[in-house]
Amino acid sequence: MKPLFFILSVLFLVLLEAARVYFIMPFPGSQRKETIDIAYWLHNNISWLRLIGWLVAGLLLYLLVRTKKRGGRILAGAGILLYAFVFYFFNFRMLADKMFLQPKEKVFADSNNNKIPGNKLVIGLEINGVAKAYPIQVIGYHHQVRDTIGNTPVMVTYCTVCRTGRVFSPVVNGQPEEFRLVGMDHFNAMFEDSRTGSWWRQATGEAITGPLKGSSLEEIPSQQTSLAAWIATNPSSQIMQFDPSFVEDYEDLAEFDNGTIKSSLEKRDSASWRFKSWVIGVHTKQESKAYDWNELVKRSIIQDSLSQLPLLILLEKDTVSFHVFNRMQGSQALHFTWNAATQELRDVQTGSLWNLKGECIEGPLSGMAVQRIQAYQEFWHSWQSFHPDSKQYPE
Repeated sequence: MKPLFFILSVLFLVLLEAARVYFIMPFPGSQRKETIDIAYWLHNNISWLRLIGWLVAGLLLYLLVRTKKRGGRILAGAGILLYAFVFYFFNFRMLADKMFLQPKEKVFADSNNNKIPGNKLVIGLEINGVAKAYPIQVIGYHHQVRDTIGNTPVMVTYCTVCRTGRVFSPVVNGQPEEFRLVGMDHFNAMFEDSRTGSWWRQATGEAITGPLKGSSLEEIPSQQTSLAAWIATNPSSQIMQFDPSFVEDYEDLAEFDNGTIKSSLEKRDSASWRFKSWVIGVHTKQESKAYDWNELVKRSIIQDSLSQLPLLILLEKDTVSFHVFNRMQGSQALHFTWNAATQELRDVQTGSLWNLKGECIEGPLSGMAVQRIQAYQEFWHSWQSFHPDSKQYPE
C-alpha cells in the first residue's frame, strides 16, 4: 500500500500546482466559468496545502526508501522528478508575471526621432498639456506600463486576448499602488495589488476578489489611433520606443494590430458578431452599446443615440483610427457629414467645419467644441462578458 499512497500524494501535489495556474490562465475550459473565488482561495492557501502534501509525501518517501527495494527507490525517484518538473513549470514558466515581464528601459522620443512606424496602433493620452503615445505592440506584451504624464502617475494597460486598452490612475484609497500581472479571468488580464493582494480586472478597473472587492480604479481618458493620426493632432507628443531587451517578444505581436496574428486567442474573426469580431464599445451609467466594426468601416460615420446621448462615431481614412463624440452643442443635437477621403467634417445645421479633436475651426460655430466620449475597440466576447446587457448596432 505504501507505493500506492506515495503515488497519490505526488498526484495531489501535481494537481495542486496545476490547478493553481489552470484557473487563471487560458487553458481549455478554464476561462468560461465563474471560478475566480476558487482560484483566489488556491492562490492564498497554496503554502499550507503544499506543506501538508510535502509532509505526507516525505513520510511515504522515507518508508519506500527504507525498504531498500529497487522498485520502491525507482518509484521514489520518478515521483520526485515528476513533482520537481511540474513545480518548476507552473511556478517559473506558466505564471503570468514570469511570462510577461515589465520594461527594463522606458525610452521616449519625439516625432522627429521616433522609430515606431506611423501605421502602428497606439494608446494615446494627454494630461495637463503633455501628450504621450504607447504602441499597442509594446503594451500588449508587457500588459501594463507605469509612467507619469503632466505630473500625473498613470498605468497604461492592454490585454491582447480581449483587445482592451485602458489607462488607470494607480492610486488606491489615496495611496500610490504597485500592481503585478497575476493571470486572467474570462480571458481578461488581472492585476494584483501589493498591499492587500486583491485582484483587479483590466477591462473595467474593478477589484473582483480580495479585501478590496467592489472597488474601482479611476480611469484616465485615452484614445486608440494609428501613430500617424495621433501625431497629426498631437504633434508634440512623446512616443514610447521598443525596449531593446524585448524586441523578439514585440515581434511576436507584429501582426496583432490588423488582426492577422497566428494566435487563436488574439486573431480576429472578420465576420460580424463572432467571438473574436471587433466592436466599438460605449458605456454610460444607464446603458452600454456595441457598434459593429465592419459597419463602421463600410460607412465611416455612424450617428446614433444612447440613453439620450447623441453619438458621432468617425473612422479616419486609414481605417483604423476612430473617434467618438457627443453630438450635443448647447441645446441641439448636431448632425454631421464626413468625407473620409479629405477628412472634412461639417455639421448639417450650419455648415461649420470641425477638426478631429471635436473643435469647430470655421463657420458660425467657430470656437465651439463637442465632447469626446470614451470608447474602445475590442473583441465582441470581451465587451459582451463585461457588459452582458449591451445593445448592438446594427440590431
